[in-house]
Amino acid sequence: MNVPLLDLGPQIRLLRSEIIEAVTRVIDSTRYILGPEVLSFEKNVAAYCQADFGVGVSSGTDALVMTLMAMEIGPGDKVITTPYTFFATMGAVLRVGASPVFVDIEEESFNMDPDALREALECQQGAGNRVRAILPVHLFGQCADMGRIVAIADEYDVPIIEDAAQAIGACCPVADAQGRISWKKAGSMGRTGCFSFFPSKNLGGIGDGGLVTTSDEKLVDILRSCRNHGASPKYFHPRVGGNFRLDPVQAVVLEIKLRHLDGWHDKRRQNSMIYRELFAGKGLAETTVRLPVEKYADMAGSEGRTHHIYNQFVIRAPERDALQSYLLEHGVGCEVYYPRCLHQQECVSTYNDQAFPIAEKAARESLALPIYPDLTREQLDFVVETIASFYTSK
Repeated sequence: MNVPLLDLGPQIRLLRSEIIEAVTRVIDSTRYILGPEVLSFEKNVAAYCQADFGVGVSSGTDALVMTLMAMEIGPGDKVITTPYTFFATMGAVLRVGASPVFVDIEEESFNMDPDALREALECQQGAGNRVRAILPVHLFGQCADMGRIVAIADEYDVPIIEDAAQAIGACCPVADAQGRISWKKAGSMGRTGCFSFFPSKNLGGIGDGGLVTTSDEKLVDILRSCRNHGASPKYFHPRVGGNFRLDPVQAVVLEIKLRHLDGWHDKRRQNSMIYRELFAGKGLAETTVRLPVEKYADMAGSEGRTHHIYNQFVIRAPERDALQSYLLEHGVGCEVYYPRCLHQQECVSTYNDQAFPIAEKAARESLALPIYPDLTREQLDFVVETIASFYTSK
């Protein structure tokens, strides 16, 4: 049996005629830059994310870069983030001339450790402090501990930029000043939220695309200016921006898919429950493989909420590299997210002597398994059976 890590074929076959019709409408309109399709998608996805505004952009990476530019973060400034994420998180900070300050992650969630964040902010206090933003990542489809991160950010008066590239629709509990808990969606808890619509995401386009959410009415005007070379109005440039516009072809496809997104989340969550059942049945969950932790599942009011959307289903596995090779040899798609932490990358050699032991351990142990909505029970069973055969053959 062959079980790919991701198969978009069933999704496209389901929506093909609707997508072809919408794309044809864009082509026939001859309006190929921004326009009503982009405006409609921005409005609808912002509402979905519990934000007032959405600004469509060319990629998730550009969403981060543009946000940093709009907030005038640059040389001499520092941005606190995690070393365990995709390169774009750090790359965006470096591209505007700022410096990343890394803090370690929580072992169970893979997300930024709020205690480490507080420690970093305390260390950065005093003369010359230039921490201009906190950049948590909602990794693999589960929000960082935004209840604590928001409280710490407010205490130190540092804005939050959410890297929500993998977490559209995910939510987590946040307390207000009176201690009342409400469930907030990714992209609604910081000054901005940055999303990616790379084809492999839960909400993926037919090419690159991204979006920035915000409820800051002043900032949204700056963001819109920044995505169009800093123009405001046309041909007048109070700032330097870039060509960060979302194509209307992507917007119409994404708007069609947005209507199906919650159903796809549900199927991913159902697949995660089947995995748990199958791993437990093989005795692997208790003795060998560590399954993803749903950090907010046991909290009051969590029932029925997408507190994990499973952009990836990431296990921790002993002999990870050998297991990956074995799975690939037996037709099971899998991927290591991420084999090397950001502070260890060659292009930032000045950070290589830093140590973040929990992140580094995650990089050695983590392995993503297929979790897309159209997997069959037989395919899921084959994945777990193949993992079991690897460990029993030892």
